[in-house]
Amino acid sequence: MTDLSWAQGPTDVPLLDLTIGAALRQAAARWGDSLALVSRHQALRATWAQLDAAVDRMAAGLIAQGVQAGDRVGIWAPNCAEWAVIQFATARIGAILVTINPAYRTSEVAHALNTVQCSVLVTADRFKTSDYIAMLREIWPLHVPGLRLVVTLGDAAHTGCLRWDDLARPADAAAIDAAGAALSPDDAINIQFTSGTTGLPKGATLTHRNILNNGYFTGRTLQLTPADRVCIPVPLYHCFGMVLGNLACITSGAAMVYPAAAFDPVAVLDAVGDEGCTALYGVPTMFIALLNHPALGLARTHTLRTGIMAGSPCPLATMREVIDRLGMDQVTIGYGMTETSPLTTQTATDDPIETRVGSVGRVHPHAEAKIVDQDGATLPRGVAGEYCARGYAVMQGYWGDPLRTADAIDAQGWMHSGDLATMDAQGYVRITGRIKDTIIRGGENISPREIEEFLLDHPAIADAQVFGVRDARFGEEVCAWVIPRPGAALTAEDITAHCRGRIAHYKVPRHVRVVAAFAMTVTGKAQKFEMRRMMEAELDGRNISAGLPD
Repeated sequence: MTDLSWAQGPTDVPLLDLTIGAALRQAAARWGDSLALVSRHQALRATWAQLDAAVDRMAAGLIAQGVQAGDRVGIWAPNCAEWAVIQFATARIGAILVTINPAYRTSEVAHALNTVQCSVLVTADRFKTSDYIAMLREIWPLHVPGLRLVVTLGDAAHTGCLRWDDLARPADAAAIDAAGAALSPDDAINIQFTSGTTGLPKGATLTHRNILNNGYFTGRTLQLTPADRVCIPVPLYHCFGMVLGNLACITSGAAMVYPAAAFDPVAVLDAVGDEGCTALYGVPTMFIALLNHPALGLARTHTLRTGIMAGSPCPLATMREVIDRLGMDQVTIGYGMTETSPLTTQTATDDPIETRVGSVGRVHPHAEAKIVDQDGATLPRGVAGEYCARGYAVMQGYWGDPLRTADAIDAQGWMHSGDLATMDAQGYVRITGRIKDTIIRGGENISPREIEEFLLDHPAIADAQVFGVRDARFGEEVCAWVIPRPGAALTAEDITAHCRGRIAHYKVPRHVRVVAAFAMTVTGKAQKFEMRRMMEAELDGRNISAGLPD
């Protein structure tokens, strides 16, 4: 054992050398009549053989529309069966799936589509308060000229768009097999937008090998088998849902269970009870909502044994309740980032509870991790520094952005997380803070700079600083301090109203202060850590309730 903060995961089980389409084909061959997918809000159930056939029909439809390997196909929809089908259908023919946050507003969608030049977009008609079709009418085709086809979910017909059911074609085995045979596991197959600290979201580009293996080894850590039912209330557009959920299932034979289009505590509890779910995923906020819901008293959760909690730190009391009241005695904690597919560490199902709460586990198979100082030197065990990861799971890069890729991945292939961490003598990693000022609200990574740039478009705002503050419900909430232009009348309510409906709801500042000046260093740099300290002290003194309704 080295005394330096470096560790490598086990390599006794080899990496899968498959494409995602081939992995699904194998699943259908091995477990054809077993349950593969349940989408409860759609009253839809499918076996592996049925899912595989549905994917073939959609793959044939994409080929008929001229979609080729390497083309970008977007999906802008909440959780649903069609989401899984398009995920696997694009992978089967080598098209790159671009996952778009259902909460995105018009400008954010346009940025995503244009950044990667999406040629096809699959979209829901609407979700919650978002009218996706109306938003698309604002930007298509003038502002997204590369988008040539919009496919809509649901029964309604929309001018200029193709209905989902009309996209499907009878499976053309020869064309599909030919497309699949030309693919490599190292081909890019997924682009996910992730916020950092510098402006608009970047498109992390992931390969079959990246995400299929991450799902595979996550499933092995959870000891998933075809007897398991995985309840997936986390969003599919995140790695949490589409990789740790869907891809862990196709490599283990466990069934994917979608309780609802979006997280709903009652729907989750009903799904667990009705389907006999053995695993449950969520960010701590979701588990807290389940534990505090009156429906838990009548819920049937006795089948649960394991799952994943990730996205933000888990309080010890919450972990104890998840084990005691939900029966998830084998629940695990995972850590990673979109750029690493996502997990590079995870606790084991039999780790002591204190280890599962106090750490994010040890290094995943076929991955390396190290803790470094600001000069890149590996630190001794127990000393805090930046967490870095290397191995099969590291992304190809940010789509079309070699400069920011080089900033994130060094010449030796190490992905720099921006998170502060320690590694103990046994190799357990603990996340202690962040170097970057990214806000993590309920598992969503938010770029303060992106919101600051948006606020500075307001004619009455001279300057803006955005940072995160502690929040009991979401872990962190967005806070904005703004300086008005001379003579301008500006209120916190004005700023909130300016944001609502124009940026995703989770980016809208929960706390706003109109100030004359920021806390500054002697060199004139805004001190966000000091503003955060002042704001948290004020909020604690006022006992302001946490969180906005989603």
